[in-house]
Amino acid sequence: MIRVLVGDDHAIVRRGLRQILSETSDIEVAAEAGTADEIMRLVREQRFHVVVLDINMPGGNGIDLIGQIRKEPNPPPVLILTVFPEDQYAVRAIKAGAAGFLNKESAPDKLIEAVRKVAARGRWVSPELAEALASMLAGEARGAPHERLSDREFEVMKLLASGKTVSQAAQELSLSVKTVSTHRTRILSKMGMKTNAELTHYAVRAGLVG
Repeated sequence: MIRVLVGDDHAIVRRGLRQILSETSDIEVAAEAGTADEIMRLVREQRFHVVVLDINMPGGNGIDLIGQIRKEPNPPPVLILTVFPEDQYAVRAIKAGAAGFLNKESAPDKLIEAVRKVAARGRWVSPELAEALASMLAGEARGAPHERLSDREFEVMKLLASGKTVSQAAQELSLSVKTVSTHRTRILSKMGMKTNAELTHYAVRAGLVG
C-alpha cells in the first residue's frame, strides 16, 4: 500500500485529494497537513511513500520544504501539485529535488498515475517540462530573465512586481528590510532592469502576477 501525506493549506482541497486517491486499491492518504511545520513533524514521525505538496504553505513555501524533507533520513519523494503553471515553478521544483510536478487542473487519473510512479522512485513530468529540462542540461537555453533568479529572489520579485513595498515584502517573507533591498538590487541587475515599474510590466506580461 502506498502511504501518502497530503500537504495543502485548503481543507477542501485535501478532502478532494483524499477522495480521489481513496478510490484506488493500492493508495491511501495516511495523513494530511495544512502548514509547513505540520508537514515536517509528520515526515519525522511517520513513514510515507509520497508527499503530495502544494507550493503555497503557511510557514514556508513548497520549494523550501522540498529541501528540508530531503535532509531527513530516508526522505519520501515529493510530488508538487499546485495551481501555478509549469513555466513558473516546475523547473525550480525539479531542481530543488521534487520527483514530479503536476497542475491541479490535471485529470484525477493523472494524479493517481503520478503518485504511483513517484512512489516507485520514478519521475513524473510533462513532455513539455521534460524538453525544457533536457535543453537546460544541454546548455541550449538561457531561459527567461526571471529564471536567472534564485528561489528567494523570485519570491521577492513577485511581491515587488505586485505592488508591495520593500518593507511590506520584508514583513511577508519574515526578512529584514536590508536583506530585501539587497535582493531587489540583485534582481534588477540579473534581469537588466532599473525600476520596480519595469519588474511589474515584465511580471504581468509573463503571467507571474495578476
